[in-house]
Amino acid sequence: MTKADIIEGVYEKVGFSKKESAEIVELVFDTLKETLERGDKIKISGFGNFQVRQKKARVGRNPQTGKEIEISARRVLTFRPSQVLKSALNGEAPPEDHAEIDARDEAAADAAEARGEDFDEEGMEDMEG
Repeated sequence: MTKADIIEGVYEKVGFSKKESAEIVELVFDTLKETLERGDKIKISGFGNFQVRQKKARVGRNPQTGKEIEISARRVLTFRPSQVLKSALNGEAPPEDHAEIDARDEAAADAAEARGEDFDEEGMEDMEG
C-alpha cells in the first residue's frame, strides 16, 4: 500500500475531495514524523506503538571479507503491534480488554528498556497462558 492508496481510501470512505484527502493524509504523516524526530513515542490504541531507540556504536563484520568495521551509534525506529492487531493478523478474536493488555505490554517494554534489554513480546504471550 502506498500513500496514494491511503489518500484514495480516505477519499472513498470519508467523502472529502481528493485534494482535501491528500492534505489530511500529509498532515497526519507530518505530525507522526515530527513526533518521532523529537524522540517521542507514538501510541495508537488497537494498532501499536512506534518508538525511536538509540543504538550504541558496535563492531561488526563485512560478511564477504570478514573484516571488522565500526558501526556508528544511531537512532532506529521500532514498531510493536498491539494485541488487537496481532489477533486480527492471525484471524483470532480480539482480546477482551485490549487497552489493559497494551498498557501491560508497554510497561514491560519500558522496564526492559530501563534495564538495557530488548523487550520480547513473544515471552509475554507465553506468560498470558
